[in-house]
Amino acid sequence: MAAAFPAGLGDIIKLLPTGTVFLFQFCSPILSNYGQCHYYNKYLTAFLVGCCGLSCFFSTFTDSCVVQNKIYCGFVTRKGGLWPSPPPEPPPEPEHGITKPPGKVNLRVPEKIGFADFVHAILAVIVFGAVVLLDTNTVKCFYPVTESTHKTLLSVVPAVVGAVCSVLIPLYPCKRNGIGYRSTMSLSQNSNVSGSEIPLTGEPKEGRPVDHTQV
Repeated sequence: MAAAFPAGLGDIIKLLPTGTVFLFQFCSPILSNYGQCHYYNKYLTAFLVGCCGLSCFFSTFTDSCVVQNKIYCGFVTRKGGLWPSPPPEPPPEPEHGITKPPGKVNLRVPEKIGFADFVHAILAVIVFGAVVLLDTNTVKCFYPVTESTHKTLLSVVPAVVGAVCSVLIPLYPCKRNGIGYRSTMSLSQNSNVSGSEIPLTGEPKEGRPVDHTQV
């Protein structure tokens, strides 16, 4: 199964949250009893597939933003904010005996929820379905197949899923950095902190020195 990913799915697998894929690959052999399913193994495996599928769907609607060098993650709202909102910042030191109220953290993301988010959510579920079909233990648990049939799945499923995603992704691009996805967002993209050019990946931009005291 693992050998089929680079050849067929390639970059398409990046549509899925990494934590969900790892959880499925780790728990699937255990819950399915390595393909030798009893009736309770089928329920447990179906529960795992359902939970991971919902995670792939709803994770598409998550995003992150940077405010004052702090990363906040959550679900994107219709108005372009993040939910749940963080607690208010502690009030600053009182000046001349006047205590100021705690400051509110304003979380905004570049893009509001749109049609592209739903397209990516559906594509994520489709890609996860391909991962499930390529998992030998899960397939044997619900529908035992021959070795030739499984080889056919390994050759056909990644090609079909890859073709569908390669057509729809350029039409509906999505630039979210959701929970469970690799983040390539820099602090300067979503914060008003001047002189902050340090990407979240830790790689400095060309031609700019990095001040590690800001991290």
